[in-house]
Amino acid sequence: SVDLVPTVEEYTALLHCPRLQVDKTYSRAAYVPAFWKKLMNITRMSEQWITARIKQKGECKCIPWKNLRDLILVHPDGKKKVDVFALSIYGLVIFPKALGHVDKAVSDLFDQLDKGVTPISAILAETFRSLNACRRASENSLPMWKL
Repeated sequence: SVDLVPTVEEYTALLHCPRLQVDKTYSRAAYVPAFWKKLMNITRMSEQWITARIKQKGECKCIPWKNLRDLILVHPDGKKKVDVFALSIYGLVIFPKALGHVDKAVSDLFDQLDKGVTPISAILAETFRSLNACRRASENSLPMWKL
């Protein structure tokens, strides 16, 4: 039996996310600033620039990857380029919700990183949940193959 689920330590290394406060894990805060305010903080762009690009996809607010990609290419601040790229990876690869968009929930998680809260436990839990769903689906399809 091979265990394909990365450990907390492996996720920490893969995401280059230092475990600053091991006892603090991500949980949604009671007060969450508006999506556009978080994007302003992450990108250092104006309110007008942000609000012009926010889209409604289903029930969530998102910003298109295309806008973030264009910003990465021209942003004068190297650290902010990395922050916007990291936000994009979280939204497009680790927690995808709307194809080609980064949604509000990802900005909430990303905002916690500045506070020293690690998302590794949340990512690991999401991985277990996804793998569990795949396992259950494959168990339900096995009787069909016995025919």
